[in-house]
Amino acid sequence: MTDQPKQIGGGRKMFGTFAPKLAELTDDMLFEDVWNRPELSARDRSLVTVAVLTAGGNTEQLGSHLRRAIENGVTQDELIEAITHVTLYAGWPRGMSAMGTAKQVFTDHK
Repeated sequence: MTDQPKQIGGGRKMFGTFAPKLAELTDDMLFEDVWNRPELSARDRSLVTVAVLTAGGNTEQLGSHLRRAIENGVTQDELIEAITHVTLYAGWPRGMSAMGTAKQVFTDHK
């Protein structure tokens, strides 16, 4: 997969000197290495990440990854459909919470 946007983490910006090792791992391992591996496109990684965060009920991180997914070419309709699909496997409360986060992100994004 080529011609995709380089993925950059925000660990150092978020935690800087407060939690430098976590910031380093986030930026250098998770984003610089894993997110930029050519075996999956950034778009596909975004869809996988949104699905996993939804299934795990991790709405605290979901908003930023929904925005990243849009930047990586996933449409709002596709994200809504992915969350709907995951809801049937992961459970209604998690899906409803994720959809609430998506609604807020998409409302703010316009």
